[in-house]
Amino acid sequence: MRRARDVARIGLVVPLQGPAGIFGPSCEAVAATALAAINGSGVLGRELEIEVVDGGAPPACVAAEVARLVDADRIDAVTGWHISAVRHAVAPVTADRIPYVYTSLYEGGEARPGVFCSGETPARQIAPALRWLRDVCGVRRWFVVGDDYVWPRASVAVTREYARDLDLELTGTAYVPLGTTDYSAVLDCILGSDAQGVLLYLVGQDAVQFHRVFAARGLQDRLVRFTPLMEENMLLASGAEATRNLFVCASYFRSLATASALELCGAYADQHGPDAPPLNNMAESCYEGLMTLASLAERAGSLDVRAMLAVADGLGYDGPRGAVSFAGNHLQQRVHLAVADGYDFDVLAAL
Repeated sequence: MRRARDVARIGLVVPLQGPAGIFGPSCEAVAATALAAINGSGVLGRELEIEVVDGGAPPACVAAEVARLVDADRIDAVTGWHISAVRHAVAPVTADRIPYVYTSLYEGGEARPGVFCSGETPARQIAPALRWLRDVCGVRRWFVVGDDYVWPRASVAVTREYARDLDLELTGTAYVPLGTTDYSAVLDCILGSDAQGVLLYLVGQDAVQFHRVFAARGLQDRLVRFTPLMEENMLLASGAEATRNLFVCASYFRSLATASALELCGAYADQHGPDAPPLNNMAESCYEGLMTLASLAERAGSLDVRAMLAVADGLGYDGPRGAVSFAGNHLQQRVHLAVADGYDFDVLAAL
């Protein structure tokens, strides 16, 4: 049965299983908050609705489900937080058919027409943070640990370039399968190097497990840790003792005190109550994705992907991350460096 034409339906691809499944409940909850804000006036006279797709399934399965929804005219656009392996599977399905706003931080370089990237990239996230940690904390030697898929491997490649430019040394690199729980061999390699810090490209529960075993070895006061992917759910799961001296760089933290960020926190709490899943960077990215789709559609006067492509460059708005704007198909945004402080983040600097 075809849906009413006065409703625009958005495929929200977020992980409901696997290492990143820890983000799923927060992503779904904040998407509902975004819909409440958008549907006050609608988009081109239409209300938005959400069709959740499990982005934690194998990438080919996610792509097949998105293709089924597109072929059945069930969705007008796709957005959501999911890993780059899923993006590579989904993008060919949506190409030239419907717009796709990819909200996750990622390795950079996505240029396929119709894919709009609203997440952070290493040039904005990694290089400035490594410079700050060098200048302020004196960390010059890093050991890198990442999950074994495209985002960590591609990010490590550009991290090597930043290390050369910043006169830093990467003393070792270790990749682990998604879903890893035993990090004993990795920790042995770290201890066998002369690293002063550990740079992590681990996702969700994988990172949580690493932080737990890292602290169990008593390393949290000996080595600095830095990651571009850490949020409030992961802090809670890791425990305060396991996240001392852990630095994180992102465009959004729940503790940001911008007017729009505080407005989102208030609306989220009002809608979902005190027992809601923690508001965090990954969930907020889904808010940004829906706001981006609404803004693109209003500027283009259409949900047609070609019309959106024609008007994307220069599109700007003010949101929880502050003032943001598109340059080509990438959202330009300020990033912040924070340090874990118990079960929240203390924002130290805008980079």
